[in-house]
This record gives sequence, structure tokens and C-alpha cells, in this order.
Amino acid sequence: MSNERQFKPSRRMLLQSAGTGFGYLALAGLLGEAAAKAATAASAVPNPLAPKPPHFKPRAKRIIFLFMEGAMSTLDTVEFKPELLQNNGKAGPGGGTLTASKFQFKQYGQTGSWFSELLPHIATHGDELCWLRGLHTDTPAHPQAVVQLHTGSANAALTRPSMGAWLLYGLGTENQDLPGYITINPSPNFGGAVNYGNAFLPAEYQGTRITDQGFMPNVKAAESKLLQREQLDLIQAMNRDFAATSGAPDPVEGIIESYELGFRMQGKVPELLDISKEPQALLDSYGVKSGPEGSFARQCLMARRLSEAGVRFVEICHPGWDHHTNLHKGLINRCSLMDQPTAALLTDLRQRGLLDETLVLFGSEFGRLPMAQGADGRDHNITGYPMFLTGAGVKQGFNYGATDELGVQSVDGRMHTNDLHATLLALMGLDHKQLTYRYAGRDFRLTNVAGEVHSAIFV
Repeated sequence: MSNERQFKPSRRMLLQSAGTGFGYLALAGLLGEAAAKAATAASAVPNPLAPKPPHFKPRAKRIIFLFMEGAMSTLDTVEFKPELLQNNGKAGPGGGTLTASKFQFKQYGQTGSWFSELLPHIATHGDELCWLRGLHTDTPAHPQAVVQLHTGSANAALTRPSMGAWLLYGLGTENQDLPGYITINPSPNFGGAVNYGNAFLPAEYQGTRITDQGFMPNVKAAESKLLQREQLDLIQAMNRDFAATSGAPDPVEGIIESYELGFRMQGKVPELLDISKEPQALLDSYGVKSGPEGSFARQCLMARRLSEAGVRFVEICHPGWDHHTNLHKGLINRCSLMDQPTAALLTDLRQRGLLDETLVLFGSEFGRLPMAQGADGRDHNITGYPMFLTGAGVKQGFNYGATDELGVQSVDGRMHTNDLHATLLALMGLDHKQLTYRYAGRDFRLTNVAGEVHSAIFV
């Protein structure tokens, strides 16, 4: 009796040797059953990213969020307060010295919107913007406030899904070859990946991260598309076997879908994120250049291309607005990098007819106080600050709400972060009270147990 064991290649060996002649032949000879099983299983599982009907007729189909991380000083950029100018140097409410902006303000357009000299390009769009001037939030700490702006909750004890993940969960995506939710150059600060994560929602709803150079990690076209497809079929058959077992973790289905999406993305993403083929005049209008100084311009142009391709939610992060010191030079620098690209994005979207379906949100996690902090800074203000919307579904040249004469507290049209989220969802055709997910024995939603829709801003 022979002691020799019959040789039988394992699945791992097949995968490891897939690039060799033996691996290819082995796959060709042994994959048929696994591939058929994977195809049958895939056809039986509903696509979680397929477009879903909204709760009611939407006013917008997609969102671009321009996030100024660190709390932009709106009193030096978009909030002109004559009373602050008149009382410059006097004691402020609650202590501190009232400090007027050193930058010159003037009015623009038929609506007479006030902008400082720091934002000459955005100012030309003043008649198109819908200002939310009565915003307030719960915590003056950056990490909690940023996470609350993105997820609806500042509670670090339970990570919540991001608003982009909720939108993708509620509506699916228009382009099955691309992620439905993309975050460009997200900052690792103030919550990091939590701000674009899926938390307890299925894994396929998390945001996909790309860099300002258009690089998407782990997306690389294979030399042999056929071989790669055969390898993936084998992996997916194994994944589906595992998913069908008792006690398999929920993320397995998300992994299966992410593999399929990654395979499809290889043929679409590199070309879509390559902005070099855009006309030079358009690149110049955004201010595209190499290096860090051109980062935000590149992001804005990529955001337009992604939205045009049907991506449901795109976020751009522009860090560096936390000016407790070096306020004036810091604002000059930050605004010089952000102003022209933002204005060019709005112009480009409008010229292409995309603003009819796209909603643009611009702002920070909170504002800054009218009192000075040190020789050249301002501290955090969570009681009253503005953001703007423009595009699909909202009124143009419209001011909703207001802060007091010094810019300390919101006194009219008060909108909490939960209200902002409820309003954004409503513009996308979703009822924030119906958009829920069962987890840990209760129904969760983006707005927690609060939130009111402020429909006065709707067209």
C-alpha cells in the first residue's frame, strides 16, 4: 500500500499561483463550479446600492459638501456687523474685548450681500446663495462638533453613520460602476474616518476615500481582466459560502459587494479622476496648479466630475481654519486657496446644468466669537453662525435666520445641527423620521430623536 498522498491544490494555492501558468490552468479546470455558484448567488442577492425610491419627490439628486474644517471666522468673511465695528475695543458680553474685522466689507449683487475683501470670487455669486444664518450646535470642542456635523451625534460612546452613508442607504446610487459616496482628501483630525464611516449600517454604505491627486487606494487595473475575474469569482464563492453559515458577521455581504464594485471601478475611476484632459481655460478658472497650493482647486474640479457621473454625495475637506492665533494672515492664506475654486465650481455646475439637480453646502462645524482671543485670534462660537446652500431646491439670494447685532447668538431662524440634517434629507426626498435602521434593539436615524425641516428655504 502506497504511503503517497494524492496531491490536491488548495484554494489558497490556486489564488497564490494565479499569476503563473499552473495557476491559470488550475483555475480554468477547477473554477467552473465555483464561478457558477457565485453567479447564481449574486443574482439572488438584491443589490444594496441599487437606486431606491425616495419618500417623496426630491428637490435635489445629489450633494457636494465643501467643509471648512476648524471653524472659519465668518465675522471676517461673510458677516458684516456695523454694531461690532462701532463698539470695537469695548467689553463684550460675558467678558473679553469686542474686536471688529480688519478686513473691508462691501455689498454685492441685487441682494446686497455682504462679503469681505477676502472672498471676491464667491461674492460674485451672492445673488445665488441661500444663507442659513441662525445655526447653532452643542459642543465647542472640535472633535465632537465635527463628528456631530457629519453624523448627527457628538456622543463618542456610540459611533453613528455619517450623513453620506445615510443618504446612500436611503437612496442608493445612480452609477453602479462608481461609489455612491466619496470623500476627497479627508482630514485625519477631529474624528478621522468616523466622519465618512458607516458605523452600524452595512459596510457598502461607507464613504470611499480618494486623495487630491485623484488616487483611490487599492484600485488598480489588472493586466489580465479575464484572470482577475476568475480569481474574484472563486473568492466570492468562498465569501458566499461563509456568509451562508450560521453566525457569519454582517460585514461579509459588504465585503462581497465592495469586491464587485472595486472590479467595476477599475475601468472607470482612473479616467474620471484624471483632470489633466480638461480644457486649459477651465483648469485656469479653478486655479488648478501642482503642489499643496492647488489641492483645493483640484478637489473642486474632481467633485464636479464625480457629481456629473452620478455620485450621490461628495465631500471636500479644506483644513486649517482653527485661528486662535495668526487670524489675519491665516485667513488671507486660507481664503486665497479656497475662494477662486469654490466660485469656479459654482459657475461650472451652473453652466453644465448640474445645479438644477445638485445641492452645494458650504461651512464649518461652528463659528467664532466677536471678542478677541489674545493678540490676533478668535475663540469658538457654537451659539450662532452661518453656512450657505446653493443649487437644487433652495431659494437664491435668500437670508434665513440671523445672529444678534454682534454675532454672538442666533436670534431668528434658529437651526440646530439636527435641523440642518433633517432639511438636507428633505431636499433629497427623504423623511428623516422614516429613514431608520434597527440596531441594538432600537431604531436609529441621522437626526436621533430631534430635528425639524426648515422648509422656508425651499423653492
